Amino acid sequence: MSRGDHLELIGVVTDVYAGGYFKVKTENGADIRAQLGGRMRKNRIRVLLGDRVTVKISPYDLTHGLIVYRHK
Repeated sequence: MSRGDHLELIGVVTDVYAGGYFKVKTENGADIRAQLGGRMRKNRIRVLLGDRVTVKISPYDLTHGLIVYRHK
């Protein structure tokens, strides 16, 4: 699977869990459990409750994703 195969959705962080996991409610109403992507962890970008984020989701598992961008 290549990088282009992932679905990109914009959502809002609605809950913060232990271990770096977040619950994100997307614009289409789906709830996704997401974790920070590698570059977000590497650059120590903080994601807080209520932030707008971009989530990449695998087409095989639509309930799990990676947070790849925090909107300003």
